[in-house]
Amino acid sequence: MAITAPRRPAARLTAGLRRQLDTLQTVSVSVGVMAPTLAMSITGVAAAGLIGRAAPLAYVAAALGVGLVAYGFVRLSSVVAHAGSVYGFVGHALGPAAGFVAGWALLGTYLVFPAVSISAAAVFGRALLDTAGIAGNAPWLPLALMAWATIWWLASRQIRTAARSLLAIEGASMLLILVLMALIVIALLDGSAPRGQGVDLHVFALPSGTDASTLALASTFGFLSFAGFEAAGSLGEEAHEPRRMVPRSIVVAIAVGGVFYVACTAVQSMGFGTDDAGAARFAASGAPLSELATTYVGRGMAIALDVAAIVSALGAGLGCASVSARMLFALGRDRRLDRRLAHVSSLTGAPARGLAFVMVFDAATLVVFAIFGAAPMNAFFYLATVGVLSLLAMYVLTNAAALRFLAARGARAELVLPAAGIAVAGYVLYHNVWPVPDFPFDVFPYLVAAWLLVGIGLALTRRRRV
Repeated sequence: MAITAPRRPAARLTAGLRRQLDTLQTVSVSVGVMAPTLAMSITGVAAAGLIGRAAPLAYVAAALGVGLVAYGFVRLSSVVAHAGSVYGFVGHALGPAAGFVAGWALLGTYLVFPAVSISAAAVFGRALLDTAGIAGNAPWLPLALMAWATIWWLASRQIRTAARSLLAIEGASMLLILVLMALIVIALLDGSAPRGQGVDLHVFALPSGTDASTLALASTFGFLSFAGFEAAGSLGEEAHEPRRMVPRSIVVAIAVGGVFYVACTAVQSMGFGTDDAGAARFAASGAPLSELATTYVGRGMAIALDVAAIVSALGAGLGCASVSARMLFALGRDRRLDRRLAHVSSLTGAPARGLAFVMVFDAATLVVFAIFGAAPMNAFFYLATVGVLSLLAMYVLTNAAALRFLAARGARAELVLPAAGIAVAGYVLYHNVWPVPDFPFDVFPYLVAAWLLVGIGLALTRRRRV
């Protein structure tokens, strides 16, 4: 017997949201939320700190792990098209209560992710002002609020406009990084690299004494660079052929991210140098792309990359705000949350009230951080950690739903893939909470656990009212 998704009658479901996205625009949402440019501006140094010159291997392992995690999303999104993403996917397989908890976990991520992206825009905005000689140590909150206003304006337009903006934003930024990578490779090949280093494929071999467990730990940082691949799942009621486009978009986003991350990290590792000193420089760099740009090209390229990082952060914030607004729309429409959140603008087709809630929440969050004197990079990592922990819990639940779905269909040969996805997501989740991190990161798992408990409570107490 088929298991029904947590949906209202079809006549009420499609009121408001408009089908207007093609495959490329649907892909752009997942890629934009992943923000490859921003990821390559930050995450590679952590992998280099653990496995040195072999940092690219962390992204190879991460891409394989994310592929396993994503399999459940691909299979479920091929049969369920829903603005609530995993709320619909998990609800289809495990029932409305489980669907709500999955949606609640995803909502916990996408409520804070816009502020994460805005904080990153402020970080690179300050770097740009400093590099360009305009201002040193500029206050970050005004920069953050400018980014916030830009994201709200773009997200309030038609989703097609937002998707095109994401495509242009991230595409241009990635192209600029690829230009820098090409220039570095040319210097490595013709012998003009600053320390005489050349192309060295040992970046794909673990240094002597580095074991597989260290590689697995390093891959958790690569894994986090793929966070957001599932964003296209929220476009199930706005893509023209969602049961085909959404799964394809998830696969394409992971493939694009995997190739981009591995190639860029390999070139960065070679650009800094594959000896111990070069690996140490890579691991200690606060802005690896900007540092390499200054070394290999000049300050102009470094300034351009700071702009690219800002633009990528804006794109990520736009994608996250759009996904969060649609999650609130879906939950409000089903009366799981306040029904007013389901209001859709008659002019643009955007879930206006859900978006307003998200943006006001994130503005308040950023102001609180500023009042307490937090640096924007701290705000970035604090909020990112909270969001990622909630995201990992959702990954586990979604793959559990995929197991149930595949078993019900008799697809026993496929069960190993979502089971492996659960193992991968569980492993990454484990390494984010153990060994116990330093304060305040040791508090964040409890915050996420409390959020999930509230979701479970709402799922149980509101079940009869829906």
